[in-house]
Amino acid sequence: MDIRKLGGLAVSELGFGCMSLSANYGPAVPREHGIKVIRAAFEKGVTFFDTAEVYGPYTNEDLVGEALEPFRDKVAIATKFGFDIATHGLNSHPDQIKKVVDASLKRLRTDRIDLLYQHRVDPKVPIEDVAGAVKELIAAGKVLHFGLSEASANNIRRAHAVQPVAAIQSEYSIMERTPEHDGVLEICGELGIGFVPWGPIGMGFLTEKINADTKFDSKTDFRGSFERFQPENAAANQPIVDLLKRIGSKHNGTPAQISLAWLLARKPWIVPIPGTTKLNHLEENLSAVNIKLTAEDLADLDKVKVHGGRLSEVHRQQFDLTV
Repeated sequence: MDIRKLGGLAVSELGFGCMSLSANYGPAVPREHGIKVIRAAFEKGVTFFDTAEVYGPYTNEDLVGEALEPFRDKVAIATKFGFDIATHGLNSHPDQIKKVVDASLKRLRTDRIDLLYQHRVDPKVPIEDVAGAVKELIAAGKVLHFGLSEASANNIRRAHAVQPVAAIQSEYSIMERTPEHDGVLEICGELGIGFVPWGPIGMGFLTEKINADTKFDSKTDFRGSFERFQPENAAANQPIVDLLKRIGSKHNGTPAQISLAWLLARKPWIVPIPGTTKLNHLEENLSAVNIKLTAEDLADLDKVKVHGGRLSEVHRQQFDLTV
């Protein structure tokens, strides 16, 4: 697998999103299986693993820490702060950031976090104060690189002026192209910041495994509350999957592989982080690096029409809409 740069951080061109092993896309997998999947990703060339304190909460960081401990010095670990887990609100006060980092370091069984993201921009805390707190953590050696998740172009620029930002993480896929239109990808290119798409295969929709009849358990899978997963929108979006299948047939690839190949073709500083709980899907996802889409393929994919908005209203209330 080739190496890409997120600012000054060198990582594999595909990372691994660890969240679904513990939460949010269904029940947590058995711990032994989660460790097996993470270690299999490393054995197949992945050197970039993404987690957060809120996944579980806490359990995903603990799982990642145990799984990666034997080869900690050969991988980059990204985690996140910014949620007040007790209230389900936001909290990026500097003292809270430092407290969260100390707890994350213990769960991750490490002495440093390679990439620390603010998970969501906290409108009550100036972004300069957040960047300043992370700058202090970098000076202390507890953090190596600073990132922002779902941040606006304006706040990215302001934060970068205090502490250079290595990476932005936002939802980005064939089904969610907001970063192309809100200035985020543009400012990443301008400032030399890497971009990490979460949900790169449409939160599972672009795998061909989800359709209008799919039922989600509201206790373990929050996708059931998202607009794009409502039956009418899922049915209306089926032509996107059909197009991916047609393009895949030319490259001996699956819809998921075409989705990832599309992202890799966008910019050389984009590093998608697909996640999975299954070893065969891990192999499938990572093989996407071998697919090179044609100009015709890319033009066809640019024409897709997507039905339904992002996430749920509760999630949208936490987006950074600063202009």
